Amino acid sequence: MSTFGLNIPTSAAPGADPVAEARRAEELGFDYVSSSDHPCTTHDSFETWTMLSWIAAATTRIKVATRVLGVPYRNVAMVAKMAETFDRLSGGRLILGLGGGYSDEEFRAYGMRVPAPREKVDGLAEAVQIIRGLWSEPSFTFRGRYHHTEAADLEPKPARPIPIWLGTFGPRALAVTGRLADGWIPSYGFAGPEEVTAMRTRLLAAAHEAGRAPEEITCAYNIAIRVQEKAGDEPGTLAGSPAYLIDALRGFERAGFTSFNLSPAGADRAEQVERLGREVVPALR
Repeated sequence: MSTFGLNIPTSAAPGADPVAEARRAEELGFDYVSSSDHPCTTHDSFETWTMLSWIAAATTRIKVATRVLGVPYRNVAMVAKMAETFDRLSGGRLILGLGGGYSDEEFRAYGMRVPAPREKVDGLAEAVQIIRGLWSEPSFTFRGRYHHTEAADLEPKPARPIPIWLGTFGPRALAVTGRLADGWIPSYGFAGPEEVTAMRTRLLAAAHEAGRAPEEITCAYNIAIRVQEKAGDEPGTLAGSPAYLIDALRGFERAGFTSFNLSPAGADRAEQVERLGREVVPALR
């Protein structure tokens, strides 16, 4: 059975209440909430990890996903430590989403070196290996090209396998995901149904080459979505009646996706959350 997430914006504008939104998502039966990671914005925003920590403290059941942390923004070994603490204090509810870092402008603005595209992909692969190594091995040493540890200890070890999902699109990044990740979460706005199906095929081929079974990898689709009476034509947004959306999501299920992170589009966000939670998600359970 598919699982369903709800995007929680990082907006810190007057009236924004991400904790209340997450609590309502939990009441409506969503399986997880998620938030993106863009620290440099021209509008008021919260830092993703801090905001999600508050959400985890204010909820009891719903899982919490980073969608996705830009690896170059934070020391990788510290992310491993932060994730273990978050997962332990939340009662095992973290989904650690990672990515190579989307915006070069954000790196420049915050005084960070801008990684080349190849470095973003290779650095992402090293990050997964370091995080998993620190979670499982004592005195862990890893000497990569971009990240390293030296006889590093992380205690306590995670009480359970914390899932790592990657947000990837290019051929090399998809191969990393197939080899190393527990989940894949591309976005509808960057990869439509035809593109994303071909990407999934490439990812699963890499998994097979690495000796992994396809069912080891959760394929989640991050979708900007809107409930309205007529099918919409806004690029990057799936819009239409509840029946239309249910049929579209079932089509994605047939294409191999087993999780959907829904990002309500439009100014009437609260109404959209309610309609998705009451009219769309229950029909797909």
